[in-house]
Amino acid sequence: MTNFAAPGLSLAAAASWGAADFSGGLATKRVNPFGVVVVAHGTGLLFMLLLALLAKEPVPSRISLLWGMAAGLVGGIGLAALYKALAIGKMGVNAPLSAVIAALLPLLFSFSTEGLPRPLQLVGFVLALISIWLIAAQPGASGGREGLGLAVVAGIGFSGFLLFSKLAGAHALFWPLVFARLASLLLMLAIVLISRPEWKPAKGALPYMLVAGVLDSGANALYVAATQHGRLDVAAVLSSLYPASTVILARVLLKERLSQPQSAGIVAALIAVPLIAGR
Repeated sequence: MTNFAAPGLSLAAAASWGAADFSGGLATKRVNPFGVVVVAHGTGLLFMLLLALLAKEPVPSRISLLWGMAAGLVGGIGLAALYKALAIGKMGVNAPLSAVIAALLPLLFSFSTEGLPRPLQLVGFVLALISIWLIAAQPGASGGREGLGLAVVAGIGFSGFLLFSKLAGAHALFWPLVFARLASLLLMLAIVLISRPEWKPAKGALPYMLVAGVLDSGANALYVAATQHGRLDVAAVLSSLYPASTVILARVLLKERLSQPQSAGIVAALIAVPLIAGR
């Protein structure tokens, strides 16, 4: 693998996560969000299990599988918190707040364990965090504290997923992610059973849910592979640029117009990527 393997895998994970969010977002226009997550995570579980079997990957140690389950649980908690935050507060504030926190905590952990990167990379990290906020934010999103606490919880949950996935994938790729998806699926099923949301199957929603599940799980595998070939901070920050993929797909396929902050965020991301990936 070249020196650019980790950045390349991280950006591929970002593209796949963003496409998964786009597909899942189309499904949630027709179906209850938690119903979408249950189907997507169930699909993702089968997909990762199939990859593990096809790759004939040996089952790793119990510690690796436990880290995988921990990643799935905190990621599931983060997802539930984000949905609640978006429901009761301003989406244009709570969504970027959770995204930035998700990237920031693994960044700090990497600095403490792997040392500080080069100065230009630090500049790239700052630009990337700014770009994440600008891309995920929405026009007119200001004021209002509803859901901010839940957005912070969501960010911490997502950052825990990024960190624990790194620890789980130290010696294996697919099996820890199988257990991560199993844990998150069971958590989402419990939430659905307890809350009993109204969920009526809608025509045309199932393909979007299935695609979201495959793309999301594929992104998880790409991210873990990135952490195996490079620093955690590089993988975490670059893969957290996934909102760019979502808004670009919305622009191309749905003809949604980009706001000025989103356009500035994409430009900032394009500048940040070579700074982070450079040697």
